[in-house]
Amino acid sequence: MLVRLKGAVVYDPMHGIDGRRMDLFIRDGIMVPAPRRDTRIDHTYDVRDRIVMAGAIDIHTHIGGGKVNIARALLPEDHMPYAVQGSPILRAGSGHAVPTSFITGYRYAEMGYTACFEPAMLPANARHAHAEMADVPIVDTGAYALLGNDDFLLRLLAGKTGQKVINDYVAWIVNATHAHGVKVVNPGGISAFKFNQRDLDLDVRHEHYGVSPRRILKALARAVHELGICHPLHVHGCNLGVPGNAETTLKTIAAVEGLPLHLTHVQFHSYGREGDRGFSSAAARIAEAVNSNPNISIDVGQVMFGQTVTASGDTMLQYRGRRHAHPKKWVCMDIECDAGCGVVPFLYRDHNFVNALQWCVGLELFLQVRDPWRIFLTTDHPNGAPFTTYPRLIRLLMDRAFRAEMLDRIHPEARKSSILDSLDREYSLAEIAIMTRAAPARSLGLQTRGHLGRGAAADITVYEPNRNAERMFSKPALVFKDGVLVVRDGKVIQSTSGQVHATRPAYDRGIERVLKQYFDRYHTVSLGNFRIGSDELLGFGRSAISVHPCVPR
Repeated sequence: MLVRLKGAVVYDPMHGIDGRRMDLFIRDGIMVPAPRRDTRIDHTYDVRDRIVMAGAIDIHTHIGGGKVNIARALLPEDHMPYAVQGSPILRAGSGHAVPTSFITGYRYAEMGYTACFEPAMLPANARHAHAEMADVPIVDTGAYALLGNDDFLLRLLAGKTGQKVINDYVAWIVNATHAHGVKVVNPGGISAFKFNQRDLDLDVRHEHYGVSPRRILKALARAVHELGICHPLHVHGCNLGVPGNAETTLKTIAAVEGLPLHLTHVQFHSYGREGDRGFSSAAARIAEAVNSNPNISIDVGQVMFGQTVTASGDTMLQYRGRRHAHPKKWVCMDIECDAGCGVVPFLYRDHNFVNALQWCVGLELFLQVRDPWRIFLTTDHPNGAPFTTYPRLIRLLMDRAFRAEMLDRIHPEARKSSILDSLDREYSLAEIAIMTRAAPARSLGLQTRGHLGRGAAADITVYEPNRNAERMFSKPALVFKDGVLVVRDGKVIQSTSGQVHATRPAYDRGIERVLKQYFDRYHTVSLGNFRIGSDELLGFGRSAISVHPCVPR
């Protein structure tokens, strides 16, 4: 079947298209070139004067796995006011800060998103994480395997094992768990917390293994690079949320010595100690470091005001933050001796000095990092805010007057401590398309996503132009997923199943002999049961596994 979108105003940065009026064509879920004039068009959508982009991609959003379910169980009050009844099309669900899997898919699709990546999949919990993400309708999913606090890797580093063995281990984990990339959270710090260390800076050694976060970062960054995994090592660094942690962030950038690195939720890592309160913005310094180091990409983790819940593998951070829980309840736990989990509800207040300055720090980063191909729009859902706040965040980036209006409402001392009022940059539609579509697709190696060229999957979002960007991006006129119309006027009209995105780097099978001995001695499952089969993964309900190539270096 051949479908035409007639008169679209197209923004497709991968092909240098910036607001060009043109027709788009879909055949069997794939973008195709304009056919001959005498070709029969089976269906035409008149989208004249409407803004058309590829489906948006969220590079970092916590949508599946153990900590998400713990957050749901901890906060029943987050679900009661947000219940959605089932229908012939939709499944029932609920939730705001941590919506249920069905609602997660519907809300993302209703904003024009067609792919979401879970950034912290513990290998021991990968089977459950994939099963839960398979319940997220419409959108594609993928996940990054969480390493850097696992006993096996720390033993390898403590024993000064060569990089080749570390590469084989990382590749085996990525294959066994159908991961798309590799993530490290507070490298070594989650493990060190269990040995009663309460902080672990970049060059402080782990009390038990004698390994520093710097060594862990370098080993994993090198492994990801040499294995040819497209997305760089995804790094949640040391000292998240700690005043003065900008110094650690800058040292982390230098530590990888030019290797590709993706620093995640950088707003939480961009704090100084200046001022009477000992808390200040260091966003300008971090932005300049990003501008000066083309090997570095970031996502922001923007704070937006309101109730949410922080859910992280960083137990060191979450234990510190428990005193600020709102409402007053929290959970920290160990997971299979290889990681941890902390869940702390939190209310970001615009009249709280620290929260208001956090809001400023994120926007300062967005407005001072010059290259939109290396900065991605995130709130670290749900840690900085629920993902449903993205349209308002886009308006803050595109509309300086609105930004100034919001700035007038925050804590006055936070406003004085920020340079936000002096930043007059306004993002263009083309830059929004880069940051939310083309750049995530390029970083993740998604060759058929994030653009509207020949051979791309027909993931398409159609917006009604509106000077109020929040209204425009909140309610697309049409959303197509793989060529199927799934959203009309901001409401889901058809529910489909997306794909799983994964990579499969090559490795020496000899690593399995070493791993089998380790599993037999220390693990609660056998090596064979740890690995997830492709048939099993598809059995969870995904439409396909999209395997993206690795180019070993």
